[in-house]
Amino acid sequence: MKFIRMVEETIAVRYSESKMRCPTHLCTGQEAISAAVGLALRQDDFVVSTHRSHGHYLGKGGNLNAMMAEIYGKATGCSLGKGGSMHLVDKSVGFMGSTAIVGGTIPVGVGLGLSIRLHGTDQVSCAFFGDGASEEGMFYESVNFAVLKKLPVLFICENNLYSVYSPLKVRQPSKRAIYTLAKAIGCPAEQGDGNDAESIYQKVSRALRRIRQGKGPYFFEFSTYRWREHCGPLFDNDLGYRTNQEYLEWKKRDPVLRLEQKLLRRKDLSKADIERVERDISRQVAKAFDFAEKSPFPDASELTKDVFA
Repeated sequence: MKFIRMVEETIAVRYSESKMRCPTHLCTGQEAISAAVGLALRQDDFVVSTHRSHGHYLGKGGNLNAMMAEIYGKATGCSLGKGGSMHLVDKSVGFMGSTAIVGGTIPVGVGLGLSIRLHGTDQVSCAFFGDGASEEGMFYESVNFAVLKKLPVLFICENNLYSVYSPLKVRQPSKRAIYTLAKAIGCPAEQGDGNDAESIYQKVSRALRRIRQGKGPYFFEFSTYRWREHCGPLFDNDLGYRTNQEYLEWKKRDPVLRLEQKLLRRKDLSKADIERVERDISRQVAKAFDFAEKSPFPDASELTKDVFA
């Protein structure tokens, strides 16, 4: 979580340099889900993601140098400099792609689950998406197909309460939880605290064991909150779609600080240990930005390669 947090916050600080020329959707405040789910998954499991993909990519073991080079539009990027922040791909760690289309990778994740079934392995396909994706037709079709075919798919809904600037209350009935939609289709589903990393890891690990036993898909709705603006490095509490009080209440539930304090109380870590971790991460982040800046841009001859038309 601290690794993801420090990467994202450094992007926020340096975005104004105008060297990252793609839109960036930061997940500061939501790191627990990315970190815990990524740790529970195996390297050969598949993951598909959303426009807010940095945490998912790093949580799955993605290469930080390759991610930063991609955001800088460089040839050494994980998508060869052609995708940018919202289109990360790294097959070496099973990260099969992210997209700006809301809900667009959910059917891809289910398709990967079907490929696992056809190959007869015990891998799992994990699809990350936000609360807004549960309002897309492909969400229902995909969950239904996964249940019908008992596919090894883990659905992770990160409910941060907002679809861009629209709160959940103006998009869905107030007394209906998102996870109950999956339950109604026949998919085992539960709700959880998206800012409690240990709880997420335990819940997801149990579900993964069940999925690997051939019992079909599983669905989680994890409640969380993004601190920064929908798209970009700034804070947008002044726009009026959410209050500063709400932001401060969620900030008190900071998943990184929460786990850090718990580990210190249990004496699993000391303050010196945490400081060493922070120094190590700072070095990695600095090297990644340096790598991205020094890497070459793609050659113009690459422009029309790897595209359909």
